[in-house]
Amino acid sequence: MFRLDKLNDNELVQRFIQGDHESLEILIVRHKSRVYSYILLIVKNQDLAEDIFQDTFIKVIRSLKRGKYVENGKFVSWVLRIAHNLIIDHFRKEKLQGTISNDSSDVDIFNSQKFSEQTIEDQMVYSQILKEVKHLVKELPEDQQQVIYMRHYMGLSFKEIAEQTEVSINTALGRMRYALINLRKLVDEKKLNLTAF
Repeated sequence: MFRLDKLNDNELVQRFIQGDHESLEILIVRHKSRVYSYILLIVKNQDLAEDIFQDTFIKVIRSLKRGKYVENGKFVSWVLRIAHNLIIDHFRKEKLQGTISNDSSDVDIFNSQKFSEQTIEDQMVYSQILKEVKHLVKELPEDQQQVIYMRHYMGLSFKEIAEQTEVSINTALGRMRYALINLRKLVDEKKLNLTAF
């Protein structure tokens, strides 16, 4: 007797694209734990993790139906990239609304606990510095922007950054190193005073 759960991921993807919805259910069950754990690890909130998990598979279904899945690696890596992008979108939106704080990382150039007891003037100065740093980061090459964002906004380890961007750990570390060198150059060129750091 033929059993769907014996098929590999790409065979199940092809069956789903051809209209077999049971194939997608098997894929979701097969990878649910890994995808959900990854999301929860980053967002550290169960309700939010469940929402992003659902959004991830809604996007997976839409992308598969539109033919946007290219079999150039593992299906689960592709799903994790979708989840990762949705997490970034969430954090970006929260940052814009000013409702998120990331104090979990040891070194965070965007936010620090040492500024938690501030006068209004201190808060205004710090807010201005954050804006200037964000503008500087936008001037970096995209791969350097990405590593700074993932490390300092999302608190990912370099191992996780390497996995998500599909590069070696050394490449991820190198991008961070060049990003920081370039940020220092930009600060010097623009004669900015970031004394709060």
